[in-house]
Amino acid sequence: MGSLTETKTETNTRPYGLRLIESATKTTLTFRAYQAIVLLITFFAYASYHAARKTTSIVKSTLDPHSSLSLGLLPWPRPNFLRQAQNQTLNSGWAPFDGSDGTSMLGQIDVAFLAVYSLGMYFAGHLGDRLDLRKFLTAGMVGTGIFTALFGLGYWSNIHSFYYYLGAQMLAGLFQSTGWPSVVAVVGKWFGKGKRGLIMGIWNAHTSVGNILGSLIASAMLNYGWGWSFVVPGLLIMAFGVVVFLFLPVSPELAGIGNEEEEEEEEEEESKEQKAKSIEEPLLGRTAEAKEKEKEKAVGFMEALKIPGVVPYALCLFFSKLVAYTFLYWLPFYISHTAIEGEYLSDSTAGNLSTLFDVGGVVGGILAGHISDRLDARAITAASFMYCAIPALFFYRIYGSMSLYVNAALMVIAGMFVNGPYALITTAVSADLGTHSSLGGNSRALATVTAIIDGTGSVGAALGPLLTGYISAKGWNGVFTMLMGSALVAGLLLTRLVVAEVVAKMKGQRGSRSSSTEVAVAEEEV
Repeated sequence: MGSLTETKTETNTRPYGLRLIESATKTTLTFRAYQAIVLLITFFAYASYHAARKTTSIVKSTLDPHSSLSLGLLPWPRPNFLRQAQNQTLNSGWAPFDGSDGTSMLGQIDVAFLAVYSLGMYFAGHLGDRLDLRKFLTAGMVGTGIFTALFGLGYWSNIHSFYYYLGAQMLAGLFQSTGWPSVVAVVGKWFGKGKRGLIMGIWNAHTSVGNILGSLIASAMLNYGWGWSFVVPGLLIMAFGVVVFLFLPVSPELAGIGNEEEEEEEEEEESKEQKAKSIEEPLLGRTAEAKEKEKEKAVGFMEALKIPGVVPYALCLFFSKLVAYTFLYWLPFYISHTAIEGEYLSDSTAGNLSTLFDVGGVVGGILAGHISDRLDARAITAASFMYCAIPALFFYRIYGSMSLYVNAALMVIAGMFVNGPYALITTAVSADLGTHSSLGGNSRALATVTAIIDGTGSVGAALGPLLTGYISAKGWNGVFTMLMGSALVAGLLLTRLVVAEVVAKMKGQRGSRSSSTEVAVAEEEV
């Protein structure tokens, strides 16, 4: 009787939308179906975060007094009220960003957003391990949408106060900080460590998909007036927030699946794949011991900080995100202000072209995840990608102006090597460390560990765009020198972990040779 009550309580915690689907179809969703739902919903949820975040970089050149906005690119007619509104900015920029210090002011807004974002990340991770992740993520998405849209409303309200736009971006950054710890924690609860790098590498394409979607939407909306470039992504993320609230299952325990046979098969498969690695039970296993550990208190900040590997990866991500976010916020601006084959591209065209960097990022994230799974070497993979990013950035700066095709090809390559380790560390590495053996299988450290690593990385993400705002005024060579130096430092910070992985592999090879030799000797004796 007590077990029936317990099962009923767990089932009632399922999201309303899933309960409605199961009631309408008169079927119970399988464990695999739940996993697919989790991947899809968290993918599009975080893609909408990045779509809302990307808009600022696209609108920069329109707000800046040196913008060269090209209108009339869309094939469909524009309503009269939009046609009238867009004429307000044309080539004159938008106060207060139309002065000589406009570029620096835009950089200050970027760093304010990312500073609040990185600070909020630490608190978001702490709260995420203690609150209902579905409601927490929904609140973050709705709040992000509101303040993103408020930034754009300054266009129609004719607001020219720097502090209005600064405040809107800071509050948007605060709500944005809820996203990453939440989605990684949810995915980590549903997927074990086997092939986690590949799964999360593919799943992490949401970052690039969101950037591409945000770029295309913002670029298209520029033809109607820059305010729409903020309002539309703001409405989009709020809509996805509703989807999260209705359909996202946080964990197998809360979903009350109870499919013991399928879970045993998953455990056997995980045991075969990880036998040589001596890794403890998978996250998706729900044995009695695992259930008890699930009830443990959430891990504190200092305890999570002491987990081996957290500090080196966090510092590496600091410099890795510095490079990645400098491209995120300044690449469209850089393209529109750099002559390619002697001609300057319009803001809309530059924004669309910049999406190729994110296309390369998708490829890089998948490759880094797959390679790290095959080699069982996260640090070696991340460091190698960072070192390869140095010549990729150099060639893009030197030869990117030769032609549009050369620029596009080099941009894809740079995106692959820059975003590959960034994607690997923020997904598979964070999930691995969040379930480290030193925690005794406690999965309630996932959001906290993810927040520490990505929060530290976000400080670098704030610093890069800020420095770029000042350095670019003297020339872009200095900016690329900063980016290449950051990539080098990011790789060097993983040196100790790389050496440890190499030593472990050498010992493993010696062990396998010794055992094979013993077998051969035994066969000869027989």
